[in-house]
Amino acid sequence: MESNVPPVDAELALAEIRARRAQVVDENLVPHWFWTSIGSLMLLFVAAVESHRPPLVAAGSILSAAGLATLIAALVRRARVQVRPELLGVRGGLAITVFTLVLVSAGLALGFSLDALGVPWPATLGCVPVALGLAAGGPALMSHLRHLMLSRPLTGGSA
Repeated sequence: MESNVPPVDAELALAEIRARRAQVVDENLVPHWFWTSIGSLMLLFVAAVESHRPPLVAAGSILSAAGLATLIAALVRRARVQVRPELLGVRGGLAITVFTLVLVSAGLALGFSLDALGVPWPATLGCVPVALGLAAGGPALMSHLRHLMLSRPLTGGSA
């Protein structure tokens, strides 16, 4: 079947589709402030638990849970549409997995090492580089995922 659409109109339509896809991707990436907030809440919770003082454990747990609920609610309200998993692709899923495993492994290794050395507050100290890794690495991860999602073909095939 022969198309009567002039090439310039087809190019303009594709440009509009790409712009809309970029808008959807950008609106659904986790914002920079989220990563620092999550790291801070994680440090608050770990320090509260590691204090071994029931009032601090309770207060830290409640504050952490309330903070996490607030962050999640803010993200959910912010997102107008949801990115389809196919847009993220296998490479995006692997990037998220590697990012998570590196931070968890680093935090556990440091925490257990500090504990073995008898350093006070080993879990909290082990969490500090994880929190910093979230604050610095989270936005970098989002930038990488954005690049991956926008580089995928418009037809939904793999890139």
